Amino acid sequence: MHTQREFFDVHAVRRDFPILQQRVNGKPLVFLDSAASSQKPLPVLEAMERVYREAYANVHRGVYALSEAATAAYDEARAKIARFIGAPAVENIVFTRNATEALNLLAYAYARAFLREGDEILLTELEHHANFVPWMVLARERNVTLKFIPLTPEGLLDLDAFERLLTERTRIVTFAHVSNVLGTITDPAPIIARAHAAGAIVIVDGSQSVPHMPVNVQAMDCDFLVFSGHKMLGPTGIGVLYGKRALLEAMPPFLTGGDMISYVGFDDVRWNDVPLKFEAGTPAFVEAIGLGAAVDYLSALGMDAVRAHEAQLTAYALERLSEVSGVRIYGPQDPQRRGGVIAFTVNRIHPHDLASLLDQHGIAIRAGHHCAQPLHQRLGVNATARASFYIYTEPSEIDALAEGIEHAKRALRIS
Repeated sequence: MHTQREFFDVHAVRRDFPILQQRVNGKPLVFLDSAASSQKPLPVLEAMERVYREAYANVHRGVYALSEAATAAYDEARAKIARFIGAPAVENIVFTRNATEALNLLAYAYARAFLREGDEILLTELEHHANFVPWMVLARERNVTLKFIPLTPEGLLDLDAFERLLTERTRIVTFAHVSNVLGTITDPAPIIARAHAAGAIVIVDGSQSVPHMPVNVQAMDCDFLVFSGHKMLGPTGIGVLYGKRALLEAMPPFLTGGDMISYVGFDDVRWNDVPLKFEAGTPAFVEAIGLGAAVDYLSALGMDAVRAHEAQLTAYALERLSEVSGVRIYGPQDPQRRGGVIAFTVNRIHPHDLASLLDQHGIAIRAGHHCAQPLHQRLGVNATARASFYIYTEPSEIDALAEGIEHAKRALRIS
């Protein structure tokens, strides 16, 4: 029997998530795929419904009451997000559709404006495709060189290799704060300090860190940070690009039209101030308000408590799954060095088959390469199964996962 220290009332949290009350294939839903997209609590759903019911009108357009109410709520959402990540001002927060769009924005609006042939971008072997493919396209188009920081056998970044790879031609260093496969937590401080000393700017993919632990961009001193709302209790279709203001002001716009324009004549066009310069067209303001409500929810729990809860769950999952014969776990074995993500394989069972068999017991996990094919190539496997945890995950659900793997082995007659 596992005894868990409670950092907040998980049972009360679960009551805020209607979807968790349902049954799948006659079994209670065990949702272990939050790294892909988290579930949504009632305060987020209600905040968005309230806008649609009571205050829906286009923002920054009208001088009538509905538009002013929607605009105020939208602007407040931006302010909440700025406070949540420790940004110095709301002008540092650009709304995008997701982290992927934010990274593409940087590849087009920053890299294509400031990088030249022969320049270098330093990435890692841990990256999600969203922080790999935009740079690969850029490299092919502009003859820029991509270099990759390798992993240690434990699944951590090899910082000695990073020092060797960093040169006077390095213009961008970019890395995932937390790996979506191995769960590896990378300490940003030494990488950012060394990159800045070499004259490079730093882009941090915070998709798996901002939802799960305290993140302060000023303390981190990153130049850019990206994350997605749908992974942190918010809706789909809204993401965030944080950027230092001087860099945002120096960049050309990514898309044009709508709110990003301050003046258009027959022979001239002038861009709006940041962050609006990067927000063409009618914004996803209802989704932004939903993300603001998600930030309120997480802030009320406390991000230190969220991290502590997940570290405890991860420690238990590492212990519990290691007891199941045939299971191989990838990534750091120290729960303090990894987020609430565990990628694993089961001997003689393909991850897709395992996921399908677990679904019969109401257990939802991810199977495949998790948009990280290069990393899987390094691991020497085509696919892994992945269980991931969040604020609503309980130890009993990890027990259900372990028992479900045993059921799958019996069903396939694997000892």
